[in-house]
Parts: sequence; C-alpha cells; structure tokens
Amino acid sequence: MSLFRDDGVVLRTQKLGEADRIITLLTRGHGRVRAVARGVRRTKSKFGARLEPFSHVDVQFFARGSELVGRGLPLCTQSETIAPYGGGIVADYARYTAGTAMLETAERFTDHEGEPAVQQYLLLVGGLRTLARGEHEPHLVLDAFLLRSLAVNGYAPSFSACAKCGMAGPNRFFSVSAGGSVCVDCRVPGSVVPSAQALELLGALLTGDWATADACESRYVREGSGLVSAYLHWHLERGLRSLRYVEKQPYKTAATET
Repeated sequence: MSLFRDDGVVLRTQKLGEADRIITLLTRGHGRVRAVARGVRRTKSKFGARLEPFSHVDVQFFARGSELVGRGLPLCTQSETIAPYGGGIVADYARYTAGTAMLETAERFTDHEGEPAVQQYLLLVGGLRTLARGEHEPHLVLDAFLLRSLAVNGYAPSFSACAKCGMAGPNRFFSVSAGGSVCVDCRVPGSVVPSAQALELLGALLTGDWATADACESRYVREGSGLVSAYLHWHLERGLRSLRYVEKQPYKTAATET
C-alpha cells in the first residue's frame, strides 16, 4: 500500500454508488489517472467541489501496491485547489463548450493510463488558464490547443512548406491525409484550396502569434476551424463528441475541392 501525490487537471467525473465518484485526471507525473473519490457527492463533503471538471488540483492518492496505476482504482484521499479555472469557464457558453472540447482532446491523446504526458499536461493547463481569463476568443484558443496537441503527439500539420516534398511555401493545396499544405505536384485526391488568410491564421495559432490571430477576420477563423476539425478527425480516426456543441455561426467554407 502506497501514497502518491501529484497535481493534475480534472477531465471528467462519473457517479459511483450513492455518494462516490470516479475522477479522471491528467496529472503531471503519471499521465491520465482514474481514481475513486469517496463521499464527494454528499453535501457535507470537504473536497467534493474541488474535484470538478476544469479544476487544477494537488491530489493525494492511496493505491494498493507500489504503482499508482494497477489492477484496481486508487483512492483520492486529499485534494487542494491550485487554480479553479472552472469559475471563469462555465459561466460563458462559448468558453464552456471550447473548454469541454479541450478536456476531451487531452483524454483522447492520453489513452494509456499511467504513462506521463508532460507536454500535453502543460498545454492543457496553459489553455484552460487562457480560456478562463478571456484573453482571446474561445474559438481561437480551442483551435490553438487542438493544433498544438496534434504537434506534441507527432502530427504537426504544415501550413506553408509542402508536407510531402518540402517545397517552400506558400502552397496552394491542403490535404489532411498528406499532412497539411502540398504543392501542385504532390496534391492528392480530396485536396482542397483554402484561402491564404486561413492558412496564415492556422500557422499563427500553431506558433503562438496571437497578434496575427486576433486580427483575423471571422470568416477566415471559421474556415480555419473547419480545417482543424477535419485534420483532428483524420488523426484520431473519429471526431470529438464535444465539438458539435462548440458555439459557431453557420458558414460555408471558402475551401473548394479539386
């Protein structure tokens, strides 16, 4: 029997019995962890409110063995709040839906419990902090998080140089299956022709050029979001359930099939 301490972000919760919950967290040192929090649904629970989605917490676990992730679920015995990001997110629908998509993305990219994913963890903490503070539009924060999550997991798209031959950009065509922008010689069936402004926006979001991203027109933001969603869907092999609820205005993409 061992005690473990780590800090993490609560990704989701599930009811267990009459008063307990199963808490899924993305932790700094142990990656994705599921743990049982006993009695947290009771009104007199001392730390139940700290273990809600979006919360950044310092948690103590009790496990039956020398490893935190084993045959059985560990117990969450203590929790201290590091940053209550949920307060700045759940009160605004656009932030809430974007934040929910970020939590689901983080969980999908850490499908093996107990394996550290420090870059994904730090990316999620930074993304939720930015979202909670309202520093940028929620759609931009979400797309930046999705692009960087793809990058840290080995699926970084190219928005300028050809993803296949490396020909310097800008290149006219874009293919999710080929890895991003492609030149005329490397284009594949299903390639699209997005606007130069949308590709510039996505490149800015990937590199953290917020001055360029914040100044982009809404039609190019929406077009870019469509490309990000398609690219993410391709690499995850199925879409995110939460993306359908992200608050977006109806639009027609400027990309055209070739």
